[in-house]
Amino acid sequence: MLTTEEKKKAIKKVVSDEKNTGSANVQISLLTEKILKLNDHLKKNIHDFSSKRGLLKNVGQRRKLLKYLKNSDPKKYEEVLAKLGLRK
Repeated sequence: MLTTEEKKKAIKKVVSDEKNTGSANVQISLLTEKILKLNDHLKKNIHDFSSKRGLLKNVGQRRKLLKYLKNSDPKKYEEVLAKLGLRK
């Protein structure tokens, strides 16, 4: 689970307005932080299969949002990939 401070940092990476939490790029940023945190957890706890399932669900959701963003606004898609350090 992300703390409030971690969420604010993730939102500031992508947009300047903290109240814009529903846009696709903010959701992608929050999911990326969640994925990184789950990935670190799974490195320590190899047999935590329910967390692994949650990780895979989050990765799939992020993939769907990235696909949506790519189709709706390719320029913003490229910016999000660069700011979050994702490769596609």
